[in-house]
Amino acid sequence: MSKYLERSKALRNDPNVHYNCAQAVLMAFCEEKGLSSQMAADLTANFGSGMRIGGVCGAMSGGLLVLGLYGISDTGTVMSYWKQFQQSHDGMTQCRDLLRVNAEKGAPKKQHCDNMVYEAVRLTENLLRDAGKIA
Repeated sequence: MSKYLERSKALRNDPNVHYNCAQAVLMAFCEEKGLSSQMAADLTANFGSGMRIGGVCGAMSGGLLVLGLYGISDTGTVMSYWKQFQQSHDGMTQCRDLLRVNAEKGAPKKQHCDNMVYEAVRLTENLLRDAGKIA
């Protein structure tokens, strides 16, 4: 398991603080780029639950923030991220849709959101590695 995935799992399982999906993704990568965990948490405070309105999945948004933090903003890489995420979820990227489908399956919300975070971390990590931004 990568250090980024370990960090995101520790954040999502912290019994003292609830980190939203975007926080758990950005905070897993932030310190290597000189961004404190507190600043990362503050920046992404309103990105959870699809920016609090069921919009774009917070985990997905967190990954896009990480790509930007590492200087990746080219359309090809960003679209690759979107497409890989969509392929895993029948084209869905909206929190409300992802949660609805999960609820229809009778699966627990926390487990679903945790898995979304871990998927976003893996996708982000792979793109960063492919771009030579991390080892």
